Amino acid sequence: MSDLLNTIFDAYGGRARWAEADQISARQFFGGALWSMKGHPGALNDVDVTVGLHRQYVRQEPFFEDGHHVTFTGDRVAVEDTEGNLVEELLDPRGSFAGHGLMSPWSRLQLAYFSGSAMWTYLAEPLSLTFPGVRTEEIGTWTEDGEKFRRLHVVFPDSIATLSTEQTLYVDNSGLIRRRDYSVAIAGDTPAAHYISGHQEVSGLVVPTTRMIYSRDENGHKVPEPLVVSVRLENVTVS
Repeated sequence: MSDLLNTIFDAYGGRARWAEADQISARQFFGGALWSMKGHPGALNDVDVTVGLHRQYVRQEPFFEDGHHVTFTGDRVAVEDTEGNLVEELLDPRGSFAGHGLMSPWSRLQLAYFSGSAMWTYLAEPLSLTFPGVRTEEIGTWTEDGEKFRRLHVVFPDSIATLSTEQTLYVDNSGLIRRRDYSVAIAGDTPAAHYISGHQEVSGLVVPTTRMIYSRDENGHKVPEPLVVSVRLENVTVS
């Protein structure tokens, strides 16, 4: 691992503790302009979310109606009822976004793919940065609002479903990830500046509980309006 990745692990509870944990669960609250833009205002707000740490797995429930939950496993999104009966599924979900731009509407299962890939990327980190094929490299520093950040450039392999193959993490002097930059490939490569806060220690892991995501201009600065996505977590547990 790079020196900066070691610093991140130390701040988030240590690699050994992350290796021991299996999943993170929470109550998830979504806000921002994106959901209405995509045709699903209020979608997946105030639902339970569970994220696997050693494989790509996210479960969110309820999914649009009581008794239904949706699972994301990277190459498949599926809705099931309480008896485990398949309600609907989307195979090769990534391919379904071909030709999409920022304003293209999403189906319910495309929404679930976006949310699943995002929540897995956010909550399985930093352990996900050690998965096979993931490349990390420290790059130049960045100063914002008077604070200097070290930066880690991350390249994900095709075997991992995430919002962007290349992402940049901004790390403060305590080792916490405070911002990430990426371009949302399934929404016309829209550039995003994603701010992270509310870090909490839960059963030995440090888990961020607040995220605010904005567009990013050509100079790397956030565009303050509109707030594209907000994510807030409550009742976080680790098992």
